[in-house]
Amino acid sequence: MEKTIHIYHTNDLHSHFENWPRIAHFLKERRRIHEEAGECTLTFDIGDHVDRAHPLTEGTLGSFNVELLNQSKFDAVAIGNNEGITLPKEALNRLYDRAEFTVICANLFDKMGGRPDWVLPYRFFHAGDMKIAVTSATAQYTTFYEQLGWTITDPLNELRNLIKMLKKRADMVIVLSHLGMYDDEKLAEETEADVILGAHTHHVFHEGKEINGTLLAAAGRYGYFAGHVEIEINEETRSIRKKRARVYETNRSLEAPADERLQQETFSSEGKKALSVPVVHLEHELNSDWFQPSVLPLMLTEALTEWCNADCSFLNAGVVLGHLPAGTVTKYDIHGLLPHPINPCVIELKGAELAEVLRQTRDEQWPHMQIKGLGFRGKVMGRFVYDKIEMDGQVIYIDGKPLDMKRIYKLATLDMFTYGHYFVELHRAPVKTYFMPEFLRDVLEWKLLKL
Repeated sequence: MEKTIHIYHTNDLHSHFENWPRIAHFLKERRRIHEEAGECTLTFDIGDHVDRAHPLTEGTLGSFNVELLNQSKFDAVAIGNNEGITLPKEALNRLYDRAEFTVICANLFDKMGGRPDWVLPYRFFHAGDMKIAVTSATAQYTTFYEQLGWTITDPLNELRNLIKMLKKRADMVIVLSHLGMYDDEKLAEETEADVILGAHTHHVFHEGKEINGTLLAAAGRYGYFAGHVEIEINEETRSIRKKRARVYETNRSLEAPADERLQQETFSSEGKKALSVPVVHLEHELNSDWFQPSVLPLMLTEALTEWCNADCSFLNAGVVLGHLPAGTVTKYDIHGLLPHPINPCVIELKGAELAEVLRQTRDEQWPHMQIKGLGFRGKVMGRFVYDKIEMDGQVIYIDGKPLDMKRIYKLATLDMFTYGHYFVELHRAPVKTYFMPEFLRDVLEWKLLKL
């Protein structure tokens, strides 16, 4: 007898809750239709559902995201880097306390090598007599996980071994991969996984992609799409006859629930309520400007130097997204100003290397350059702002003294500048210290409290 297994999947929502009401409504209706037809349905999220750039996620440290997944009856979820390295260890350990689904990740351990009690390396599901194994792994940001007290192992090695074992114990193996498209393709070439549901690199496979008999599926980012994989099986032989994948564009293909606007208003109001905690009272407004000298970017740059105990610092003004009004300033105000999951970082550089980096920051292309990814939640780079750094033509002064080309300096800046996309010297520097789990907004709050 032939039957169809329906797998629905989301990934990289990044707390874009504006798209969630349609996705949730779609999943509910589809589950109802399949259940009435006697067909099996499984629903998975492939990580980065949580993003602390949204006030409601920040105010609940992700527990609201878990509540949404519960309401939509997800069967299992993967851990993305936003769950794994933007939450303090104790917060991640509590994140899934009320989860009504299974959290699967094969390559996350504590420092002693033990697996957290809230996560499994794999789980078996059943569609009639068909036994389905589901496993998962997350991207290997070793330095960041170790800084937070975790151990992260090579995801491909973990998955290769697990898939080989699970193929002997199950009729079908599904991988929830928060590794990115290229690792997914490599995994498909090297293993006998039946389906790989992908994430992390925000790629979309509109009709899936087949490699070496493995079906790859992915649904982009921000809830712009919902993914659907159909697997036709022969129940008697417990074998797969056919696999196909597609995505539904949320705002074009999915029906809006009657209370969509109310839900979105609730997301906004509840987020503001969750962060309405007074921090400081300001006598005067503190302004910011992406292209002209202004108070807030300079204040944040000074705070970086102090917080990190560095010799000097710089950042881009575009990281500050607004002003702070006179009067009572709340955590909500500060969060709106700096919603990024960006950590402070200190890089040790020789004077000659620092001089080259500072020379590059003066390039006229920077201020209007648009930035995407790397934790940045703004629009453009903006002008560079410096603390304890002065440049007079070709002469550079650090804390009032001429830069020594041979001396080692401690430069405080944003972690995103160490990832290799902008400054090669910062990327290659052998000594880098990341301050985690603090974000830029924590540094600014600390500075404001000292006023």
